[in-house]
Amino acid sequence: MPQVKNWQLNREMEYAYQENRPQRQFAAVFNLNRCIGCQTCTMACKSTWTFSPGQEYMWWNNVESKPYGGFPFGWDVKLLEMLGEQPWNGSTYEGKTVFEAREPAKQTASGMIALGFLPGDEDWRHPNIYEDTSKGHNPKGESLPEHQNWGFYLPRICNHCTYPACLAACPRKAIYKRQEDGIVLIDQSRCRGYRKCMEACPYKKPMYRGTTATSEKCVGCYPRIEQGQATRCIATCIGKIRLFGFINDPASPVHYLVHKAKVALPLYPQFGTEPNIYYIPPRWVPRDYLAQMFGPGVEPAIASYTQADKELLGVLQLFGATDRIIHSYKIDGEEAVGMDEKGVEVVRTAINEKVQVRPADRHNIT
Repeated sequence: MPQVKNWQLNREMEYAYQENRPQRQFAAVFNLNRCIGCQTCTMACKSTWTFSPGQEYMWWNNVESKPYGGFPFGWDVKLLEMLGEQPWNGSTYEGKTVFEAREPAKQTASGMIALGFLPGDEDWRHPNIYEDTSKGHNPKGESLPEHQNWGFYLPRICNHCTYPACLAACPRKAIYKRQEDGIVLIDQSRCRGYRKCMEACPYKKPMYRGTTATSEKCVGCYPRIEQGQATRCIATCIGKIRLFGFINDPASPVHYLVHKAKVALPLYPQFGTEPNIYYIPPRWVPRDYLAQMFGPGVEPAIASYTQADKELLGVLQLFGATDRIIHSYKIDGEEAVGMDEKGVEVVRTAINEKVQVRPADRHNIT
């Protein structure tokens, strides 16, 4: 089995194919400290891509309440239990990935099957189960900023992984990763609806459509990407929690957040797919829960976020500031400036917004 480099695990791992990174990699950062669970992103995606017969239960974008919610139900808890111990030694993952923990009996001659499971119909029926349900726990030994009662919203789309489990598992080789932007797509003419992609994907983002007997998934809004625009879920986010870019471009603000400031972390890096959607962890949640979800970089990520320097503050202000793709940025005095692929300015925003004080003669009179 080929050995490939997974930088999120800080080691090599097994994968079905040789390492073949795209020219540019689709990536985004979601700031969980800002998400209000309004589902605007969900409905923007739904009204654009999954409004037809057979797609009623398809939610390529969804926002679930943690720690109890999930779509499909229990998608992460079930796989974490199957995977067993997931030890880290500093920044190096010493446990097994979904590829290394695969069941040999399920491996086929046509492809590699990752450790996984196929959700039942009942698991897909309630995309908002446990919405707004918080967790309360024993206050002994706890101190702020961790809350005694806590919960947070987790927005999810396809991670357009560097090592997609769906691609590795497909016996028809119907799934491919575009070289120009790293978006993972399903060739509908080749798909026969075997649902091996659904079983293997640890994030459960490929979904079966009964009316066509094929699988479908988030397409990364590639027609928009090709026109220099961010995806629908990112462009419509009213909480300004999302920022799109290409992570292998050192000038990109996404690259800065992940590789330089290191405030944005992958979701369940131990699965081994090297996902390309990153999250700024919520500050008020118990650290052991966050470490399981985002890996060992949680503490420094939260520390950097809560003590942000001027550059980080500027980049954070670029979230939701434009629907154009920001390829590069600069800090210009007290403003953050985002540029397109040609270096042309597309957005300029203040790093610190001015406080407006109402004049004395305009005070409300009661």
